[in-house]
Amino acid sequence: MRIVVGMSGGVDSSVAALLLKEQGHEVIGVFMNNWDEQDENGVCTAESDWQDVQRVCELIGIPYYSVNFAKEYWDRVFTLFLNEYRAGRTPNPDVLCNREIKFKAFLDYARSLMAVRMATGHFVRTNGLGDLLKGVDPNKDQSYFLYMLKAEQLLQSVFPVGGMTKAEVRQRAKKAGLPVSEKKDSTGVCFIGERRFKQFLAQYLPAQPGDIVLPDGTVVGRHDGLMYYTIGQRRGLGIGGGGDGRRYFVVDKDLARNRLVVVQGEDDARLYRGECECEQVTFIRQALPVDTPCRLTAKVRYRQPDQACTAELGGDGLLRLTFDEPQRAVTPGQSTVLYDGEVCLGGGIIR
Repeated sequence: MRIVVGMSGGVDSSVAALLLKEQGHEVIGVFMNNWDEQDENGVCTAESDWQDVQRVCELIGIPYYSVNFAKEYWDRVFTLFLNEYRAGRTPNPDVLCNREIKFKAFLDYARSLMAVRMATGHFVRTNGLGDLLKGVDPNKDQSYFLYMLKAEQLLQSVFPVGGMTKAEVRQRAKKAGLPVSEKKDSTGVCFIGERRFKQFLAQYLPAQPGDIVLPDGTVVGRHDGLMYYTIGQRRGLGIGGGGDGRRYFVVDKDLARNRLVVVQGEDDARLYRGECECEQVTFIRQALPVDTPCRLTAKVRYRQPDQACTAELGGDGLLRLTFDEPQRAVTPGQSTVLYDGEVCLGGGIIR
């Protein structure tokens, strides 16, 4: 079977290609370049990643190509990313990248190479029915980032490392002599890399400084621009040591008056929400029945333990969740993802 593997230059996708090759498939490695800019040090990390892909593919003995999706990424992901920040929300571009680039533009490219399947190094599994299952490593499960996919896309995809732990992946890479066996995992938003987030965002959106206030309106400091802050944030506020001495936490953004609202103390009730409402709701296989409460679990952020909740899909298309326990820092623009045991059902964007 001809399988095209999306290779990032990291250990996970490298091992995915290795395993498929050992299974007897006709494997083609493809590196996706989704961002053309250099970082603040004048370095384009994509160049070194591409070199790693070439080294791995030559060692495994498979052909390799590079494909540029920078325009697609800008149009389908980055533009929406900026719009969300303009609206005072905190977006998650990784979920959009998976839907629009890796499992749409890249999948189309794989088909152009006459591939039967595409593969990635995501820590997830499928069952052949179009369901998305959690990866077996609870610390690396990435189903949260793939909830926007559809069953049709999953049926054309394979995830060779989804049944392995991260430690097993590194051991397998080391045993095979892959040059990326000890390569550090990438973190943060892919197109920002190791750059400081504020400096990056300021290149695209004008900052509007304003007051940092308590819920009663008392001014306690100044912010650099609402787009730089997120709900639940405590670092980088520049107002430590005031009031009763406890740390400040962001609880709201007042866009109309350009004010950042904070409270003191991590136990403040205003940091928690017992309910949330989601828009842009998508389901992988089958939608929840309308106006019918369902007992499920959900995550309001990546790597959060599953939270018991009652979920109800309204006739207006909005998803409403009531949690058994209040959730900390439920953030507009982020994703809430639904689960039924090991199966990821879908999710939506927090309003």
